[in-house]
Amino acid sequence: MPALPRSWFALLPALLVCSCATVKFYSQAIGGQTEIWRKSRPNATVLADPKADDKVKERLRYIEELRAFAARDLGLPTKSFGSYCDLKRPYVVWVVFAAPEFSVEAKRWWYPFVGGLKYRGFFEEKLAQAEGARLRKQGLDVFVGGVEAYSTLGYFKDPVLNTFLHRSDHDLAELVFHELTHAKVFIPGDTDFNEAFATANAQDGVRRWLRSKNDLAGLRAYEAGLKQSRSTIRLLLETREKLKTLYAQEHASVETERAAKQRVFEEMLRRAGANRPQTKVQSAAGKPVWNNARLNTISSYYTLVPGFERLLKKNHGDLSAFHREVESMRKMTKEDRRTVLGRPDEKS
Repeated sequence: MPALPRSWFALLPALLVCSCATVKFYSQAIGGQTEIWRKSRPNATVLADPKADDKVKERLRYIEELRAFAARDLGLPTKSFGSYCDLKRPYVVWVVFAAPEFSVEAKRWWYPFVGGLKYRGFFEEKLAQAEGARLRKQGLDVFVGGVEAYSTLGYFKDPVLNTFLHRSDHDLAELVFHELTHAKVFIPGDTDFNEAFATANAQDGVRRWLRSKNDLAGLRAYEAGLKQSRSTIRLLLETREKLKTLYAQEHASVETERAAKQRVFEEMLRRAGANRPQTKVQSAAGKPVWNNARLNTISSYYTLVPGFERLLKKNHGDLSAFHREVESMRKMTKEDRRTVLGRPDEKS
């Protein structure tokens, strides 16, 4: 087992004054990260291993190409994804999102080094589900979901995980570029800014990657997929805005407000089903899965994406200039960053 990096020991003073629940949370986080380090092997070692799965080798060779392109053409740091870890499970972490029953403002948690974030991550599903159950008892809307990839934001060398190797070439490229972008620029305490920047930068990176391969058919397919996804995302963001307006109004009772909220979600599902019968925004059989908390997961990743796309266009596609301008926003207030991106301020 590798020695714990010094960054972990910086957590110890904070743990000494934290509640029992907080100590348990950071203990499982340290344990989960240590498991990843313990099970990781350099990509070169896996590729040279005659017993390694051929499909894994094929994916690792592809990721090595992506890393080289990211460093050479996208200006991204590539300390991560140089090793491989098989966790023998479908997700690396399970993430909990929460929001008040009648508000679209997400609950936030504070973490050392990265500040306030809109989610809580656990390396064991049962722990995430227990946290979700605890928050539901407080009357909050809660969403718990498995995550295939995550980033330590450049603090550590994140490995390739078995949890995301099944993705298509396009999706895998976007994931790799997205996570590497977090190590390029990350502003503590501004989830929406960080995720939208990584999303916009990764999608642009995939376009450049496909053009470099002269894969015009692949580029057309990728753009078609983005168009379809953005149609669904637009519907979800419109629903969130409708709810925001609804919650700002006076209501005769909690029951009437709850019923009005339900009607908004029913309308969303009706529109989604009418336009795209196979859409993933449909509820699971007999179990509603859409609420304020889940809508916030979409908002964090996509609301500010158009602003970053405009910023890249303003810089004439020059990635170095684009990244410098994004980095310059670090010293701004959150409100000023929203202004630069052409969006009215919103607590996020």
